[in-house]
Order: sequence, then structure tokens, then C-alpha cells
Amino acid sequence: MKTYDVVILTDNEHLKLVENNNIVKNVLDEDNYIKVALEKLNLKVLRLSWNDKNFDWSQTKYILFRSTWDYHKHFQEFSSWLNKVSKQTTLLNSENIIRWNIDKHYLLDLQKQGVHICESYFIEIGETKNLKSLATQFNLSEFVLKPCVSGGGRHTYKINSKNLEQYEETFSQLIKEEAMILQPFQQNIIDKGEISLVVINGKFTHAILKTAKKGDFRVQDDFGGTIENYTPTQEEINFAEKAIKACKEEPIYARVDIFTDNNGKLAIAELELVEPELWFRKQPKAANKLAEGIKQLLS
Repeated sequence: MKTYDVVILTDNEHLKLVENNNIVKNVLDEDNYIKVALEKLNLKVLRLSWNDKNFDWSQTKYILFRSTWDYHKHFQEFSSWLNKVSKQTTLLNSENIIRWNIDKHYLLDLQKQGVHICESYFIEIGETKNLKSLATQFNLSEFVLKPCVSGGGRHTYKINSKNLEQYEETFSQLIKEEAMILQPFQQNIIDKGEISLVVINGKFTHAILKTAKKGDFRVQDDFGGTIENYTPTQEEINFAEKAIKACKEEPIYARVDIFTDNNGKLAIAELELVEPELWFRKQPKAANKLAEGIKQLLS
């Protein structure tokens, strides 16, 4: 008999409160919302780091991924852990979803399913062309460069003709080890922000508007971005739910990041199915919906 119903998964950096660190505090608050919601349903819950060396993962029925934000820093170790633990218990979201969503090539799968994505050019490992020739090839005057496996804005750069040369060496080193994406710079993300729609059990629950700080283009709070509650249009809700239906299998939780692209169309910026911040602190009832969905799986 298993000891726990659900382990809420984090990483070592976000396991315990750190003085004067609001990001860690927010993570602990977020995870506590779902922990309390699960416990109200009489479920036995524990919160652990994914690389905890002492816990027997076969002793929990489910593992709920929440704030495993360092996996891209330890990708091979994380991938091995994922392979091992998926044979011992049930992952939420599933291993198939997680592996598919970790690599941003998933955007091409969504595109094939008729979901409009941010215009994206994938540069595979070992590419010998430099940034200047790639920018010419794809007719890009201003663009964003980022890795296919990443998080938190790691190696994400805004590049144009004025600064392109200074990023050539960075790109030449990165492309030896990992695939990269070039995406045209989207001015509307600066002017209007990026909308994050949270989808639980296939249905929209709430939305957040993320705005970059003045002088930056990254909306993550790590870089000074801000968030506020947002009431989406029905078109935006339908677009987000359509994106979830286009996934290889339906996730129990998801965050769909969208924006209006340079051509005035709604587009997917990111589909976050591994460890998205879900902003339960902005809509606590959404934590209850997720807990209820997990409870149904257990029954």
C-alpha cells in the first residue's frame, strides 16, 4: 500500500523559504494552495524536490509537477530520473506530455494541427551558418534567439542589425550543443503584453496579463516583468482550449501563453505543460478544480 496519494514536485532552489526572496515565497504560496486543496479532499500529500535522494518514489500514487524550474540546468539527470520514476508511479502531467513539451519543437506539432504559433525557425545542432546569414535567409531584421530546451529566459536574446555581431560567438558555441529557435521580434508583446490562460481538466479557469518592464522584452518576473488579472475574450478562451485539444494527449493542467502577432493574429508564444506558474494566488478556486481532477483519477 502506498504511503502518499500525491507528491507535489519542486526543485532544491524552491524547496524552502529564502530570506528576502519573493520568487521563492510566491512558489511556496502557490504550492500551498494546491496542497491545502488536496488535503481538504482527505488526500495524503507531501512536497519534495525532484532530485531528493532519499524518498522512495514508488510510495506515492501520483507526482504532481509544479516548480521543477531547474531541470534544464541538469537535463540529463532529470531525463534519467523521469524515465526511472515513471515506471514506479503516475506522473501529472504524464511522461509523454512532459517529454513532448520540454522541447520547443512541439510548436511545429501544434502548427500541423491548425494552431497558429509564433513564427519560428528551428536551427538544429551542428548548423554551420552564422547568425547574419540565417537572418538574411529568413528575412529577419529584428528577432529573438533562444534554446529549444530552456526556461526562465535562459540564453534568450533580442538581436538586430546593430548588435548581431556581438552574439555571433555566443550562437556558435550554443549551436554546438543544443538546437535553437529564431523568432521575429513581436512588438505587441511590448505594447500589449502576453496573456497567460490557465486550463484545468481541459477547461479555462482564469487568465493573467504579463508585461515586461520598461526597456526589456522578457515578461518573466525574474527580469522585472509584472502580472495583473485579465479577463480574456471568448475568442482568446476558445483559442487556448483549441491548443490544448491539439496536444498528443490532454494534460490535467496547462498554461497557454498567447499574444497578438505582427500580422494581427492570435498566436501561441508557449504552451506550458511541465512546470507552469498557474497563479493560484490570483484565483484560488482553480487550485480546487485541479485537486478535484486529481481526486477523480484516484477514485
